[in-house]
Amino acid sequence: MNRRQIWRHFDYWLFGAVVLLSVFGIAMIRSAIAGNELLAGLVMRQAIYVGIGLVLMLLVASMDYHFWESLSRTIYIITVIALIGIYILGEALFGSARWFDTGVIFIQPSEIAKIALVMILANYFAKTVDDERNLVWVGKSFLLALGVIVWILLQPNLSMSIVMLVIWFSMLWISGLPAKLQALFAIGGLGAVVAAFPFLENYQQQRILDFIIKDENARHGNTYNVEQALITIGSGGWFGMGYGQGTQVQLHFLRVRHTDFIFSAIAEEFGFIGTILIIGLLVFIILRCFRVAQNAHDRFGAMLAYGVGVIMFFQTAVNIGVNLNLIPVTGLTLPFVSYGGSSLISLVLGIGLVESVAAYSKPLEF
Repeated sequence: MNRRQIWRHFDYWLFGAVVLLSVFGIAMIRSAIAGNELLAGLVMRQAIYVGIGLVLMLLVASMDYHFWESLSRTIYIITVIALIGIYILGEALFGSARWFDTGVIFIQPSEIAKIALVMILANYFAKTVDDERNLVWVGKSFLLALGVIVWILLQPNLSMSIVMLVIWFSMLWISGLPAKLQALFAIGGLGAVVAAFPFLENYQQQRILDFIIKDENARHGNTYNVEQALITIGSGGWFGMGYGQGTQVQLHFLRVRHTDFIFSAIAEEFGFIGTILIIGLLVFIILRCFRVAQNAHDRFGAMLAYGVGVIMFFQTAVNIGVNLNLIPVTGLTLPFVSYGGSSLISLVLGIGLVESVAAYSKPLEF
């Protein structure tokens, strides 16, 4: 396939949606941190991340995704080594070791690990497409996931570990997990959740307890943050207070408003209509990933696009769920909108892989 054909099949609708959301994210971060001199540099930093990310996306998309298939094992091994390295040498921040401090930026290997896991699982499920769907087949795929999960748990980073489990189980399920094993995993999963609670870090247990036991008089911690988020969302009404005019945001009642709770900031400034438009764009990106998976020429391409779509869906659902107080606080970003360099880079790399599958497969109909 020549270069002209590649760019003819390139999914410009998907690319445009990602660019639009990323630019909007920069604007929302600017509004969210207005008046905070300590965070003033984050806007330019996010803009740089977006610029670098879009270049990386196009670079990844221009290469045949089978090239990435041949490198999937190498990338996976490098990722595991990086996770082990962060456990041993990482910069400890906020009570956990999750970042490498390069002197210029912080790099969070667990974010890149999401894409590495999708790649290695796509490779595994493509090569075992004709294998019997039994516990051995399941167990081998789980060991691949466990290779990254165990080191992320040790950071500790429970929310990212859950993301990895969701990626693994979703790709396992779409690969043809038998119904009897689905039921077994459902029962076992519920039991594991209950059994794991005593072994969680204190702050992780507290997040869950705060969600279950509401304290309306709380003035700090996760309960306060979620209450302020709900007030912020409600104050936006149908059409919002206008860009840079939200009282909860501008007066800093809403905390971590440029990361975990940026959805609430959007709701206050652009209202219900604005949030629906943003959710619509995110849903469009997710569905586009699944559409590319349907049109892929082979199993590896299909699994690659599907895995990236699962990441987008899960992070979107969880972030919005936290803002609406439907699930405990987790710390997952809203894709392309929340501040976070490593998160943004991992997501655009994922989209670049999806674009590669689209470019080297049959063209999509809108």
